[in-house]
Amino acid sequence: MEPFRYRHRVTYADCTVGNHVYYSRYLDLLEAARGEWFRSMGKSFDEWHHGQGLIFPVLEVQLKYRSPARYDEVLTIEVGVLEARGVRLNVGYRVVGSEGQVRVEGYTHHVCTNLEDKPRRLPAELLSALGVPTGGPRNPEP
Repeated sequence: MEPFRYRHRVTYADCTVGNHVYYSRYLDLLEAARGEWFRSMGKSFDEWHHGQGLIFPVLEVQLKYRSPARYDEVLTIEVGVLEARGVRLNVGYRVVGSEGQVRVEGYTHHVCTNLEDKPRRLPAELLSALGVPTGGPRNPEP
């Protein structure tokens, strides 16, 4: 499946005095991109939360910083599913600079829960939007 792409122009507030994006600001960019990705699939996080009673807290994050992004640069954040099964949703990211350089790569691992933090299987509607087959494995014909 083709990755979802989100564009962000680096603001002055994103940068350090050395004119590169502060390392933790990338988490904010990934959050914004992930939110738009969900919205592009038909439901925002708020709709999953209030409409279905589901949330997707982050269990783990990993980022690899490849090269610095600078003030006013237009970044493209690519978002795609790495794994979606059971209660787990693992999302991969690439932050690409305006000239095609990979700035950051990483992933977030999420769990689907209700509002009482009880794990819930990923909804079939979400799996379908992600392009993940539902129905589980099939037994081959003899």
